[in-house]
This record gives sequence, C-alpha cells and structure tokens, in this order.
Amino acid sequence: MQTLTHPLISPTLGTARNLTSFHYGPGGGQKIYIQSSLHADELPGMLVSWALRRKLEALEAAGKIQGEVVVVPVANPIGLNQHFLGHLSGRFETNTAQNFNRNFHDLAALVLPVIEARLTDDIDHNRKVIRTAMRERLDALKAETELESHRLALQKLSYDADVVLDLHCDWEAAMHLYTNPDLWPEVEPLARYLESKASLLALNSVGNPFDEIHSFCWSDLRGRFGERFPIPNGSVSVTIELRSQRDVSYEFAEHDAQAIIEYLTHRGVIAGTPAPLPALEFAATPLAGAEPIVAPISGVLVYRTEPGTWVDVGHPIADIVDPLTDRVVTLKSGVAGVMYARHITRFATAGLEFARIAGAKAFRSGSLLSN
Repeated sequence: MQTLTHPLISPTLGTARNLTSFHYGPGGGQKIYIQSSLHADELPGMLVSWALRRKLEALEAAGKIQGEVVVVPVANPIGLNQHFLGHLSGRFETNTAQNFNRNFHDLAALVLPVIEARLTDDIDHNRKVIRTAMRERLDALKAETELESHRLALQKLSYDADVVLDLHCDWEAAMHLYTNPDLWPEVEPLARYLESKASLLALNSVGNPFDEIHSFCWSDLRGRFGERFPIPNGSVSVTIELRSQRDVSYEFAEHDAQAIIEYLTHRGVIAGTPAPLPALEFAATPLAGAEPIVAPISGVLVYRTEPGTWVDVGHPIADIVDPLTDRVVTLKSGVAGVMYARHITRFATAGLEFARIAGAKAFRSGSLLSN
C-alpha cells in the first residue's frame, strides 16, 4: 500500500489542507477509484472506506488484488472545517455557496480540441489516447482558489479509473444509486450486492457532479465520433447513496464494504469467486422519472411512508399540519415506484421539496438533481 498526499491551495495565512489517497495493488490492470464524503456532512462513506481499507490491506497481503484500488476516505477537508454553532455544514462551500459536488471540469470539452486526430479504428488505442489527452489537459489547468485546487486534485486522481465509486448519503433514505444508462449492465451487479432499493439512470443530470463527469465524457465522445471511431465506456462511474446521514454503524459499514469487495471480485479486480448475486428488488428507473413531492403550505411535516417503500399512485406520503388553523394537507404520490429519499426536517415551508419517488416513466427535463 502506498499513501500519497495532495496539497490544496492555502486560502489564508497560517492555514493549509490536503487530500490523502491510499493505493492498493500492483497496478497494471483495472484501476478502481473510491472516495467518500465529498459532501462532508455525509459521514457513512467515511466509515465504509475505513472498513474497506482493512479488507484491501488483507487482500493485498494475500496477493489477490489484480490492478490498482485507490481510496480517498476524506474527500473534502474543506467542508469538514465548516462548523457553525456546533453544526457541520459540508454540502456547500461557505465562501462561494457552491455545492462541493458540482462544477467539475467537463472532460469531453477539455479533450475535444485535440482528440479527433488521434483516434483510430482500435478501441483500446482510443481509450489510451483519450485518457492521455485528459491528463495533458488537466495538467495544463491552473487553480486559483482552494476550492478549484480541490476539484482539480480529485479529478487528477480519478480521470483514468475504469471504475469510479463516489460514496454519499441522503438526509433520510434507503440505499440507492445514480449512474449513466449506458453503464447499467456493468453497474447492476453492484446494485445487487449493495441491495439497492432504487437505481436512478441519467446521461446528464446537469451541473457536472463528480460521478457524471467521468462517464458522460465517454458517452459524449461516442455520440460525436462513434460512427467513425469506436469509443468505449471508459469509466464506470456511480454515486452510491448509503442510506441516511444518521446511518453510521459498524454493521452497515461492514455490509457495504463487503458489497464493494464482491463487486470488484465479480469484475476480476480481486482474485477469487464472488458471492452469488442477490436479486434486485426493484428495477432501475430514469432519474427524469423521479417525482419530487413539494409542500404547498407551511406546517408540521408528518411522514406516512418510510424510505424504501413501494407506493402506488395516490399513496399518502406525508401530512402537513397547520396548528393555527387546524388545516391538514395530505400529499400523495403521483407515480408508482419506490419512495427512496425524504428530507430530515419535520417543518415544511411552502415550496419545500421533501420527498422523491422513483417512477418508471421519464417526465422531467433540465437539472434533475437537488441543490
């Protein structure tokens, strides 16, 4: 195992932060990149990475890692330092109000000016030259702020990975994941091992989140050049939502770390026989089919459905109670699907999106993710 440190730009006099990456295996095969808690207040991933690293250490000692596995357990030291009156606020950078999981560099846009002349009819050659162009273009970028240096450092660690797993969680949620529909056949085994309740597919949800900038690049290049040059799925990238912010336990961490190990064994990155694939309880659905449930009035929010529950059209999701007028408004599902996530608050303001249901039919467009 090799440990590397990646300094970030110092934002003020007397302060300095860095990223730490742990590298397992001899290299030369598939490269796997796993990071946790890019939203710094989403902590289950840190514990999963801790459990995963111990498994990888044992597998490396046994000579069973056939490639390279990179783990960044603390992907956002900036956000971890944002405490206000005892509350950790790690989703947005306080200096700019930017979401830490948005605005990464569009890799397709970076390589487009130089890549066409390098492509041939050899798909493996094209994978190599596209990754080389990514490295060249990322190396040429100059960060001017700590946040820019943070994003750039993460992309330099991950741009050439065959698999990218970005570990997050929601406020209150069942296990679910996001990925590119082009990749679903390769991601489905991971969803099965994780026992995911919802698998949400989007080619481009808008905003350049971390997982999408890896996979969308290859889909974009395939759309532009695929009729003339073979372009592979060069990065199987997935955002894994490890249930809820409060779901930090050794039991969950052990389950989720082992699920990742089984997936890597299934892919041949780890030598051995993977566990049998569990059944997938619910089919994958388009992210554009996810119905947001929005509060029409303010009041006390009383949930009537637990995350991970299948609901039919018209199923009560929550009540909003106005204690001043005795008015009670019941919000119901407009689609059939899994209610996979809900807000942690129990007080609704008018216009609050407080729950999402994974419907099977796409009906939304534009920006598909929450802020």
